[in-house]
Amino acid sequence: MMHGKKVLIVGVASPRSIAWGIAKAMHREGAELAFTYQNEKLRSRVEKIAEECGSELVLPCDVASDTQIDDVFAAIRDHWGALDVVVHAVGFAPREQLEGNFADAVTREGFAIAHDISAYSFAALAKAARPLMQGRNGALLTLSYLGSVRAMPSYNVMGLAKASLEACTRYLAQSLGPENIRANAISAGPIKTLAASGIARFRSMLENVSRVAPLRRTITADEVGNVACFLCSDYASAITGEVVNVDAGYNILGMPELEQ
Repeated sequence: MMHGKKVLIVGVASPRSIAWGIAKAMHREGAELAFTYQNEKLRSRVEKIAEECGSELVLPCDVASDTQIDDVFAAIRDHWGALDVVVHAVGFAPREQLEGNFADAVTREGFAIAHDISAYSFAALAKAARPLMQGRNGALLTLSYLGSVRAMPSYNVMGLAKASLEACTRYLAQSLGPENIRANAISAGPIKTLAASGIARFRSMLENVSRVAPLRRTITADEVGNVACFLCSDYASAITGEVVNVDAGYNILGMPELEQ
């Protein structure tokens, strides 16, 4: 499905991540992969992940730095000469922003950080990738969550940032569509990842989904990876600007089934 595609994955930090599920699926389907790491602390971990996918292209990239973003795409241009896919798997808010009551927790600084790292970075990566995608069936993909459209306990400012990210996806689709560059998002159900460990009462969220979702279970990173492959492949050549739910059907519910 991805044979011959050159893919940059931004945000994989551990084998316990959705980004790793996407990387495995794309490698399985024949893509060539490049990876970024945020800082030296994470470098060896990402290099090990890259090795498992047969990749030697591992580059530093803090998405808060335009200089580092530019350096990543300059390196890709030198190595590959072109690029087909960017997977944006980046999201961050200060820990204190993800605890308790939203109105009590939110601050100007926390709001700005969450939106810069979680939403603007997708646009920044798209702008930098654009020249390398000319004349190709380019695809941009990001990761969202149901908290973008519904209030979730303790998700707080990340819900606002994900709403911004989904709007960014639509505007990128509209803006870059004439250049045959597509932009889509996957809204994944809760998965026990390293990033999710920072969300209060996350175990209760998993239990609730397992109890009431139409499929009566949670999902896996591998299932998200399979959908990511489809959306970034030529099989999805007419799909852009969409937020695709991969959540065992949880998003369709108005309320859980009432106990008898």
